[in-house]
Amino acid sequence: MEAFVTTGLVLKETRYKESDRILTILTPELGVISAAAQSSLRLKSKLFSACGLFCYSEFTLVPGRNMYTVREAEVKNVFHGISSSIEGMSLAMYMAEMAMTLSPTGQEAQRELRLLLNCFYMISESKTDLRVIKAVFELRTMSECGFMPQIVCCRDCSAYDGAAFYLDVQEGHLLCADCAAKAGKTCNLDQGALYALRHICLVDDKKIFAFKISVGSLEKLSAVAERYALTHMDKPLKSYDFLKTLLP
Repeated sequence: MEAFVTTGLVLKETRYKESDRILTILTPELGVISAAAQSSLRLKSKLFSACGLFCYSEFTLVPGRNMYTVREAEVKNVFHGISSSIEGMSLAMYMAEMAMTLSPTGQEAQRELRLLLNCFYMISESKTDLRVIKAVFELRTMSECGFMPQIVCCRDCSAYDGAAFYLDVQEGHLLCADCAAKAGKTCNLDQGALYALRHICLVDDKKIFAFKISVGSLEKLSAVAERYALTHMDKPLKSYDFLKTLLP
């Protein structure tokens, strides 16, 4: 079959034989794919750098029976700063595993790829608190996958503003403080966390990190974002437990 060219982000690399790698790549046109990169672990190989973990590269791929084969690869971006801290590396592993689990296979995944590249850039350049990046990725990923919570107003009384709200992570709806009390629920969002939640889920991609949040509000947002994402995952993430030892 004929070779074709696509960009992609390497989400996972698995050593195979002495110098080969099996790559899991998130591509804009085909979603998550597997590709064999033969001899790519040899230092003199032209594939060595471009097939590394978390590299964003342009790949020339040849379709095969079970997976693609990487014929050529050229680096477009290497997020060197990710590996500068164990916290950043652990968060990137967590996001990559979530993307592998949720992103489609054989389908267009342009938005998923753009979000992950944006988050990797923020980690690599130390642009903001890692907990902000984690919450943004969790909430936006779930929204892109069809699990956006109902965040416009209280489900029961339609209240839009208030000092505190409750987000039901299972059902995905909001309750204002009064309605939450009637339902026997304790509010888990303050005003700042609710604003950030709405911003992350609804704003254009380019503005997704354009918000400020206090330490107290970030703590509430982080807890809700994590519980919401993990509640709607089909399976537990292997990278989660280690990440929580670093970003409790």
